[in-house]
Order: sequence, then C-alpha cells, then structure tokens
Amino acid sequence: MRFGLIGYGAWGRHHAEAIKRAPGATLAAIACASEETAARARAEQPGVAVHTDYRRLLDDRDVDAVDIVVPIYRHAEIGVAALDAGKHVLLDKPMARTVEECDALIAAQRRSGKVLSVAHDYRASRQYVLIRELLQSGELGELQYVSVNLFRNRFRQGSGDWRFTPEKVGSWILEEPVHFFDLALWYFEGVGRPQSVFAVGNSRLGQRGLYDDFTAITRFKSGYASITATLGGFQHHTQVQIVGTEGAVRTYWSGVMDRAESPTIGFELRRRGMPFERGVRECESVELRADNEANKLQNQLNRIVGAFEKGIAPTPGEEARSRVALCLEAERSIIEGREIRLEWTGAA
Repeated sequence: MRFGLIGYGAWGRHHAEAIKRAPGATLAAIACASEETAARARAEQPGVAVHTDYRRLLDDRDVDAVDIVVPIYRHAEIGVAALDAGKHVLLDKPMARTVEECDALIAAQRRSGKVLSVAHDYRASRQYVLIRELLQSGELGELQYVSVNLFRNRFRQGSGDWRFTPEKVGSWILEEPVHFFDLALWYFEGVGRPQSVFAVGNSRLGQRGLYDDFTAITRFKSGYASITATLGGFQHHTQVQIVGTEGAVRTYWSGVMDRAESPTIGFELRRRGMPFERGVRECESVELRADNEANKLQNQLNRIVGAFEKGIAPTPGEEARSRVALCLEAERSIIEGREIRLEWTGAA
C-alpha cells in the first residue's frame, strides 16, 4: 500500500520512518508546510516525492492512503480533502477541535467509502492493552474505578506557536487528557455511556482552554473515572490504577520526556481469586517491554496497513468523535463551574 505523509515536523519525521518499516507499506510522497521542511524531507527521504502543497499529494492517483500529522486546527480541512480524494486516512489524535469538525470528517468518510481511523496510540501499547484484556476476560470482575494521573513538564509550543494559541489548539484537554478519556471509555465500554462529567482547571497563562492543571470525574452507570494532569511538574510520569469487583491493576510509565527512548514501567496485578496472606491482598508483577512513543507509533502503522486493506478502522471516526465531545464537555464544566449531564449523541 502506497502512503502519502502530510506533515514533516518533529513527529512527522518519526511517522515517515514508521511507514517505511511497516510490512506492506511504501512511503510514496510527503507534503511539507514550508520550503525549509521540504528541503529536509528531500535530503532524508531520497526517491520520495516531496510537495509544499498537500493538494498536489492528494492528486497523485498512485497514493492509496494518507497519514496526516499536522496541527489540530488543520485536521478537518486536510482530512476531509483526503477522503474526498479517495484516500484512506490515518489522522493523528485528537480528531478535531470541535464536534462540528468531527462531523465533517465523518460525513466525508461516508461519502468516500474509504477508511478513517484516528491514532489513539495508547491502544497500541501492551501496557494498556493488557488492562483491557484482563477486563474482558473477567480477571478483574466488574470495573468500578479508573484513575489516570499525569505529572509532566509543559508542552512544546509547536510550529508557529500553535499549541499556545487557543483558537488553533482548541483546548489543552484535547492534547493529552484526550488519551486518558479514551482509555476510560475503552475500559468502561461494556458498562455503557458516561453519564456526567465534573472538571476543574488552572491556567497560569490566564487563557481559556490552556489548563496547566486539570482534573475531571466522569461517572458511569457503575463506577467512575478520575483523570488528573499537571504541566507544572517535571519530566513525564503517568500512573494508571484500575479497580474491579474481583481484582486491581497499578501500572506506571516514567521517563525524562514523553519521547524517552528507555522509559521505566511497572505493572502490578491482583487477579480474581488471589489469596490473602497475613491479612494483605497479594499481587503479582508482570514483566512487559517498555513502550515509548516510537514503539506505539510503529505498532499502529504495522496494523493500519492490514486494516485499510480489509476496510476496517481500528479507531473509527464515530468513536474518536465521542472522545473530543467528552473533552469539550469537561471544559464546559470548568467554565460553568458545575457537573455536566451527558445527554448528547456520541458519548460512547
């Protein structure tokens, strides 16, 4: 399958290498945002067509699919154009800034009959996939509690300072907490739609949407999810705790930065039926490979080729839309200072 890559910034360059390594994939063309990045792409990717207008790439009939790695404010524009050009689309998370932009992408996907999948890459890490498998197998019983805590340094600004421009980024809740809302909805999938969300946040920049500290409680029919993130810390540390009626999981990921090559991870588990000893519940430690962002990206690209060939979206637009919608309702909770009942379409 011949891929076009739209976006060749710091993360786009990683995507280029992952495409080349993915079985059955060929990197056929790249669209860059400037002459400077185009020159770098030509030097680093010899033999690959390089454009400075993504529409030139979409006009190439030999390109079967596009991987879109651009700032969020361009997701809907480029994603819709790619689908209307008859290309399968892998779109970096979050899907878009607004529910309306998500709906435009879904409408384009339905018009085209092509596949649209959104790159929620935590689902490509064994660390988090194992939790879902344990829940589905019944090893933890009925899920009651999900907690995700992120402690990290502030985001990179992005090209043209887009990540620090509210009208371009939409909300920092869509930057990293969207991953955690995705995990919560993924894990609570068998329980049903989330029923409400209450959130609080601090913005040390004093700008709506740019929350350095963020906490949200999302209630489900049985149980709830707690998501906490701060950009006022240092390095990059994530902890996930899962509690069911029959078992529990505690797992963490720790590195000097989000793209650390050799992070430290841990995964401790209490399964259904594990005995008490001296009045203390026992647990087991599970040895897992430490996935970094590059590993997760490669896992995604390895799977997406076969998924596109079969007409399957690992994370379809409707599913990704619900994550965006929940993030935006959490922001509304911060603004209005109250718990928001979730009665809108697409919450799960």
